[in-house]
Order: sequence, then structure tokens, then C-alpha cells
Amino acid sequence: MKRLLLSAFVLTALASCKDDDTTSNQEINYSKLPQEFAFSKLATINGVDVLNGGFGSGAAAHPTRKGEFYVITDRGPNTDYLSGKKFLAPNFTPTIMHFKINAEGNIEVIQYIKLKNPAGQPITGLPNPIGMGSTGEVAYDASGNVLGTDTYGLDSESIVAAPDGTFWVSDEYGPHIVHYSAEGVEMERISPIGVNTGTRKLPAVLAKRRANRGMEGLCITPDGRTLVGTIQSMMLVPTKALATNTTLTRIVTFDIITGQTKQYVYKQDGGASDSVCDITALSNNEFLVIERDGNFGTQGGIKKVYRINISGATDVNGTDLAAVDGMKINNKALEQSTWDEITNAGIKPVSKSLAVDLVAKLGYEHDKFEGIVYLGNNKLAVFNDDDFGVVDDGNGNPKAKILPKTGKVDKGTMYVVDIQ
Repeated sequence: MKRLLLSAFVLTALASCKDDDTTSNQEINYSKLPQEFAFSKLATINGVDVLNGGFGSGAAAHPTRKGEFYVITDRGPNTDYLSGKKFLAPNFTPTIMHFKINAEGNIEVIQYIKLKNPAGQPITGLPNPIGMGSTGEVAYDASGNVLGTDTYGLDSESIVAAPDGTFWVSDEYGPHIVHYSAEGVEMERISPIGVNTGTRKLPAVLAKRRANRGMEGLCITPDGRTLVGTIQSMMLVPTKALATNTTLTRIVTFDIITGQTKQYVYKQDGGASDSVCDITALSNNEFLVIERDGNFGTQGGIKKVYRINISGATDVNGTDLAAVDGMKINNKALEQSTWDEITNAGIKPVSKSLAVDLVAKLGYEHDKFEGIVYLGNNKLAVFNDDDFGVVDDGNGNPKAKILPKTGKVDKGTMYVVDIQ
């Protein structure tokens, strides 16, 4: 019965897309982009303003209304400190912003949606407790006092806007994929570590993500059936010491109807310190993904989008999804294996080709290029994560995040660029 109901849900959702074709076909004026989002101040710490921003960790288009978008924050403003992070606004709630490009071509905010636990209470971005998705990080406040944890806390990184008005959000802690209602209330949590609210789960190997390197990107296929998530960079499989293939990361798919998963290997151009960030669908098998490093674009940073195809890639889920080291070849985990060993085992990674180099194309100056939405007609919407306008001063305290090219504080900005 559950499968039939889910099938009906998908068919109804797809039908709702078709009903809104006239709205979807209207022309949108993107000529005024790029544009910065206007943010208020969240806090002032040691004379440094923390912006109430951070939108751009992930992005999605409204499923039926052209020119409307959703962007999401991560866990909130933070700096590195001792064995964890200082949370500069510990009560910050990861938030979705719904906005549109209006008739004048300007950004107009429609709604803010704060994420909530199943009881409808706002969550925080504080780490999960042990056994619930903990990365081992300790949370501190701005003064260095130890904070608690949040069972439903989320380090949200990407968002999918479903046709029925609900949202799927990917997370770096568990990593989790969480299904939220249109009002932002948690409906289901899907995880590799047994904290699922239902029977559906992710492959156990995904729990070996590195801290702050969990499920970074998430999108849905055009048929409305499959979620596709990207792990940010190399996982620690089987251990930190033994994981040696620094250019291997994983893409995981999740069938919304059956709960079945698949995994594919992805070969990064960079290495373990670089990131495979957001993903957006071109078809049920073709996608665009971000590869970036942590440098500003004007200081030699790499900010590229690749066109990938999973149809010819090998599913590396293996036969035992509970296996904590995942599928093995020659009695070694994939992250222990060289690309030659992987190829000789008959495993094909996803194919990829360059779609756009943002530094070459736009002179892109930001460091954290993290959100993309395909607009059709070879046009791509691009969003950056501004880190709430602050970065670490090297001692665990915030300082203003200044763009080296303009000398201005970094703010969330939307661009539109043509791709190959």
C-alpha cells in the first residue's frame, strides 16, 4: 500500500508541473544580474558584524513557477576553535529563503522558512549527539564556552523543492537527507547510521564522510523519482590513514518510491582539500556539478562546472548496504585503490566534461561557489555562500570576510552564466 501511495504522490506531483506550463513559459528578465541579496545584521562580536545571510549553500528552482527560487543556509556563522567550532549565533536556525526575479528584473524575497523538528520547534545548526550523526566536533559559543548538541541539528548544504511543496535537504553531519514539509517541519530523516524515522536508509559506508565533508549537493531528476546527492570529497574508507585516493568521491542516488540506492565513483580534478558541491539535473542521467577549491576566484581559485552522465557508470553499492567499508576490490575499499586498480576491476566512473569555468567566464571573485540551478537554454544560475560575512581570524574569532578584488564584505550574490 505504501508503494502505491508513493507512486500516486509522484504522478500527482508531475501532473501539477504540467498544469502550470503557462506560468513556466513566461520570460524572465535576468539582464540585471548579478545582484547581491540585502541582509540585515545577525550579531556584532568584538566589533565585527555578522550578517543574517549565508544563503547560497544550495539552491533549487521552484518546480512550477519560472523565475522563483529557493536558497538555503548551512548551520550558521562559525569559526574554527580547538577541537570544534565556535558558533557565533548558537540559536541560529538553518533557513530556506524563497525569492523571485520580479518584472523589473530585481530580486524580491517572498518568504523565509525556518527548519523545524518533528514537533514543529525550530532546530539549530549545532552538531548531532553521539550515535545520531555526530562528527566528533565540539560546539563552543563566541566566548569559548562548551555548548550542547541538537538531535535534530543540521549542517544543511543543498535543497530540492518538490512539486508538492515539500523540501528535501542534504546534510553534512550524518550525513542525512531530510524531508521537510512546506512549513519546514521534519517529516522523514534518511541516514546511514540508523537514526532513520522510517525503514529507509542510506548505505552504511557514507557514515565515513569526513567532518564538514558530508553530502554537499542534492537534486531531483526531472521525472520526480530520484534524489541524487554528491559527497563533498574523499571519504575516510576504511580509515583516515588508509584512504589514499584523494581524487575519488561518491555520488549516491535514492529512489523516492522504493527507497533503493545506487552509488557511483566520481573523479575530481583536484584533491582531498577540494570540493564537489551542488548538483542540478539536465535529464534523468545527465547533471551539472560544481568543483571548486577554497581560494578566491581572483587569487587563483578554481570554480568550475562539469557536465556529467551516470548512465555508463558502474553502480558500486555492492551487495551488502550495511557493510561499513562498502564494496571492495582486491580486498580493499575503493578509497584505498588507485584509479588503475578501479579500472582493471571493471568499474567505470561517471563521465564528465567542462561546462563552464566561472573565473575565466565571469572573473568570479568569491571563494565558496556552492549553489547552481539549470535554467534551460544552456543558462545556469550561480549562487555563493558568503559565510555570513565573516571568516576566522586564525584565533577562533570572527573578522570581516573581505573580497580581495573589490575590498567589500562578501555577500550572497546571484549570477546567470551561459554554459557549453
